Amino acid sequence: ADPAGEAAGDPPAPTPADPLAEAKAEAAKMKDAWLRTAADFDNFRKRSRKELEDARRGGREDLLRALLPVFDNLERAIQSAQRAVENKAMVDGLAMVQRQFVEALAREGITRVATVGQAFDPAVHEAIQQVETTEHAPGTVLAEVQAGYAQGERLVRAALVVVAKAKSPDSEAGAKEPS
Repeated sequence: ADPAGEAAGDPPAPTPADPLAEAKAEAAKMKDAWLRTAADFDNFRKRSRKELEDARRGGREDLLRALLPVFDNLERAIQSAQRAVENKAMVDGLAMVQRQFVEALAREGITRVATVGQAFDPAVHEAIQQVETTEHAPGTVLAEVQAGYAQGERLVRAALVVVAKAKSPDSEAGAKEPS
């Protein structure tokens, strides 16, 4: 048997594919997929930013709509106060506007932080002064200088408060001795 004759009658053996060409094709395919994914992510990020800004704007507009009637009534109260000769009517009008303001905030989920008579809580109170006293337990809030507000569990603004502290022995001794 002629080995050359056998080879001539048989179909040619498949030539192995070029691994370099396959790797390049696969790399090009992966690069294309990566570029599409990166573009999709960039579009998602832009859309998310726009939606977040729209939500913020909508929230501000909702709050503004809730507060505008309060400011309208405050303006009317001021105009009325300028014409009034009796202060009681002015005080009653301003108290009404204050109640309306508190109600508008409450509808938006914003509440005032409890202060006077409460134990000092650094999570919602900011102490701006301490006063020595024996009338109240140390750490008790004695006075509110500026109201604090929370929206649900989130603090919007801490209350500025005056806190009781125990009298020091030096201050008691100084108080008993004549100057």
